[in-house]
This record gives sequence, C-alpha cells and structure tokens, in this order.
Amino acid sequence: MPRPTGRVLTLLELLQSGGTRTVAELADRLGVEGRTVRRYVGQLIDLDVPVESVRGRYGGYRLAPGYRLPPLMLSDDEALAVLLGLVAGRRTGLTTTERTASETASAKIRRVLPKHIARRLDLLLETLAFTDQPGGFDTPDAEVLLAIADAVRHRRPLSVRYTDRDGRRSERTLHAYGIVAHSGRWYVTGEDARIGEDRTFRLDRIADARPLPGSFEAPVGPGPAQRVLSGFATAEYRHEVILRVHGTAEQVRAHLPASVANLDEYEYEYEYEPEPAAGQDRADERWLRVELRVERLDWLPRVLATLDRPFVIERPEELRDLVISLADRLASYARRA
Repeated sequence: MPRPTGRVLTLLELLQSGGTRTVAELADRLGVEGRTVRRYVGQLIDLDVPVESVRGRYGGYRLAPGYRLPPLMLSDDEALAVLLGLVAGRRTGLTTTERTASETASAKIRRVLPKHIARRLDLLLETLAFTDQPGGFDTPDAEVLLAIADAVRHRRPLSVRYTDRDGRRSERTLHAYGIVAHSGRWYVTGEDARIGEDRTFRLDRIADARPLPGSFEAPVGPGPAQRVLSGFATAEYRHEVILRVHGTAEQVRAHLPASVANLDEYEYEYEYEPEPAAGQDRADERWLRVELRVERLDWLPRVLATLDRPFVIERPEELRDLVISLADRLASYARRA
C-alpha cells in the first residue's frame, strides 16, 4: 500500500493534469476516503501549493491557473546536504531579513524525509557544534539582494538608498561589480558613480535598490572578493599602523589576513641576521612592510607576540608602549614561583 507521502505526490500529479477534480474522483484514484483527500489537500496548501476549492454541483479541487510544479525528488544525501546548508546559513548569518524563510524551508523538506533519514539528521544536529554565535548578524532584504544580483549579471546601474555606520542616509548610483559574503555578512562592491570611485557597501544597510536605464562595463583587474578585502585593509580608521616584520607572507597572513593588513617586501638593513622560524628555510624569510588601519590598538600586541618573528614598530608610538607593557607583564608572570 502506498505511503501517505506518496499519495500526496500522486494527488499533486492529478491536479497538475488540469481541470477540476471532485473529491469522489480523487478518493477513488488514491484509494482513500474523502476526508483523507481533504487532509492531503491541506498538506499541499501547507507546502505553499495553491490548491483552490471549487464549490457547486461540479466542484472539487484544482490548481491555481498557470501554476505547475513538478515534485522535487531528492536523494537521502541531497536532502541532508540541503538541510545542513540551511542550518549553516542561519548560524553564520548568511540569510535574508526573512529569518523564518530558512526555518520553514527546513520544515518542509524534513516533513517528507523517511523516518530513518530524519533520525540520522537529528543525531547529527545534536552532535554538531559551531564556533560562532547564531543570530548576531544583520541580514539583507531578499528583494534588495536579488535586485543587485540582477544588476550585476546584466551590468545595469542601480539607484540605492544607503545608511552608513554613522546613521547618515544618502541616495547613490551604483555600478555593482559583484556580491561578496565575508565573515557572516553580505557586501556589494562597485563604483559610486557620483564620485567616480570604487566603494564597498553592506547589503543590510541598503534599504532600496532600483535598476536605472543604461549599462556599464566592468573593470579589468581584481575580482569582487579581492576588491572587498582590499577595501577593508585600506579603509579609514582611527590609527594607522606601520610595522616591519621579518618572515614569510604566509607567517604574517596566518595572523593578519588580507582583510586587515597590506604587505610589501621591504629593503631593510638590520644589525643582526634573524634566525629563521622552526622548519623554515632562511632564504624564504625577508623583511615585510605591514600596514594596518584600526580603530583600537589593544589587540595588536598579542598578535605580534603570537607571530614570534622579529618586528619593528614604525608608528604609532602608542603601540610601542602597549607592546612593552605586555612584555613586562608576561615577564613578571614568568618570574613568579
């Protein structure tokens, strides 16, 4: 005997064939009673399938005109992949302002999973841990996200209403190059046509995005992701920090990624030849100039300590004092019995 889920899919197929189907006809085709047909119709409506009730002598059920949706058939692994993707999206902030959308989508898929697969999923979620905290991100409006994606694809200018971090509102014309997901947030990078310069905007701060007539040419060079990272590293902040670090780019990037710092090789004569790091060839290490723009300096001494490579602080003087203070505290801790 077919399972209830199979009968619901059969009901959907019958309605998709067109016309109005009476309750008696559907009950006969499905091998169930009339009240069971009505329950199956309710399940389709819960899944956002637009089933209409037709009253009268020849009444029954039909699909809304112009609507046709084939049953979505997923393998066990595909269903698990989709559900895990929805869970991860919620936990990392990569969702839209309609926060319940991923939850209802998860519920709809889970509702039709076989029991043994549902149990496996429950066990997985019970044992799964995340290093970040859920729900701490501002998320973009779905319509704004889709409008910008369409403009990127077809190279159309956009009129956007934007609120900056200081609460100032403005309307801008944007030539959007691409959408980038970074550290749990959505960004769009492109040219601000009013000033003729590239800018990066947080999507959750865009209240409206409307396409404008015309088109534009995307620039050659770095892709959208690299443009966003470079923008973070060169943005205006309270402190400009310049260091010289002896090591490899990989050693520095492990603690100061591209979204935080810019690196350049630096010709520098030092009074001694620094020893290479453990397992590192001397020829691989060189002096690197590191530039950062930061709001606060208090976290940098700990980062420089974990680098464990020779460094020189060019500026600011305040950072030099913070590093010395950290070194003195660590030395005092080590001397304690």
